[in-house]
Amino acid sequence: MVNITYVDVLRLATSIPYANQLAAIANASTDHISFISYSDTFANNILGPHASQELIVQTPWVAFHEAGVYNHVTGKLYATSNWAGSFSNPVNVTAIDISNNNTIESIRYPNVNEANGGAAFYPVGTPVNSSEGQGIVFCDEGDFTNPSQLTLVDPSTGTGKVLINNFQGKNFSSINDVEQHYHTGDLWFTDARYGYWQYFRPEPVIRPQVYRFSPKTGVVQAVADDFIAPNGIEFSPDFKYVYVTDTGSHTFPNKDNLTDPATIYRFDVTNDGKRLHNRQVFAYSAYGFPDGIHTDTEGNVFSGCGDGIQVWNPEGELIGKFAVANGGVNNFAFVPGGMYIFNADKLFKVTLKAEGRTVKRDFALGSLNGYRG
Repeated sequence: MVNITYVDVLRLATSIPYANQLAAIANASTDHISFISYSDTFANNILGPHASQELIVQTPWVAFHEAGVYNHVTGKLYATSNWAGSFSNPVNVTAIDISNNNTIESIRYPNVNEANGGAAFYPVGTPVNSSEGQGIVFCDEGDFTNPSQLTLVDPSTGTGKVLINNFQGKNFSSINDVEQHYHTGDLWFTDARYGYWQYFRPEPVIRPQVYRFSPKTGVVQAVADDFIAPNGIEFSPDFKYVYVTDTGSHTFPNKDNLTDPATIYRFDVTNDGKRLHNRQVFAYSAYGFPDGIHTDTEGNVFSGCGDGIQVWNPEGELIGKFAVANGGVNNFAFVPGGMYIFNADKLFKVTLKAEGRTVKRDFALGSLNGYRG
């Protein structure tokens, strides 16, 4: 049982002091997750009757920043650390053994130099209800020596194979996030400029865009632009929509511009699963910016923001928040019955009624290699 703050939305519309009271809840949540409900849907259908929260571990470095991908062969959840400002201390992959008391270790993989986002990868043609051949595709932001690229990792063997590292000869700026389309097998990814803005990549030579890449044929197409910083990317559970976050309000360190995008855009996916159209503003975050983004099986949209994880229903109405201090949340990962939340040096776990879009397949539920947690 958890304490839930229920928001009077009508009062909020006319009271800035009330809004500040709600913001103070997140600011005070330094060692726990606070639940803030803007709609009964959040309390009843997202949290459910048995919601709980706990701080799993705190590390002496920023171990829990991006990615958040489970591999059912190793039984581990894989996050990525944050850029620490030194090539002698590069970004590492943080492996969380969620079937063994959440023990953690830092790992380096070949062809993954400065990892950021990631997603489960299945060989093209794998049936959508099969988890066979599961790997992890990491977004490698690159550095001054190594290109930005997508790298397919087999965490059970420690091998890494580059899938793509250029667009017709031009290297990407800093590939940020990726998702695989279950039906086509294509990889959809975003390319922002954070390596340049954080001083570990050269000046960009290509637009900040969203791409679709076919690992079977090698075809890569730019499918959306007009962003400052395309960041998180996610599909709706029926694959009719793609959601892309633009974190353009946050570029160079200490130079945030709050009038630039902190926005989630929604696109329709064409019937052949290859192009996008009908760009719409889906949601805007008043606190920080929407970074990592995921959907649940009901089509609700979750995104890591400056005050925690914000949740919108499929119509784009804010229904609730998982509030936490210290910069909020960059990313998170759904697991059976809950979610792991990445809060820089802290790792939290919450239990939930909601089920993440990818949980059944990524955890091989219903197969012989089911979830062991």
